[in-house]
Amino acid sequence: MTNLNKVVSSLRNEYSRLEKEIGRVGKALDALGQAGGKKLKKTGRTLSKEARNRIAAAQRLRWAKVRKQAAKLVKS
Repeated sequence: MTNLNKVVSSLRNEYSRLEKEIGRVGKALDALGQAGGKKLKKTGRTLSKEARNRIAAAQRLRWAKVRKQAAKLVKS
């Protein structure tokens, strides 16, 4: 179990490092976008409320499946 805790701790550290790196990349992209006098274009795609609900429901099912698998691993 302690080995699993080490892995989880290591993954959390890596996650926070990657979040910081993504922030730096975002700042660099903002700077480059403004340097050319143009802002980066955002796509004008919008989803309907029904589409967002379908996507959310599908994601909830995916997470339920992941949690179910994790529970099986913990029990065994």
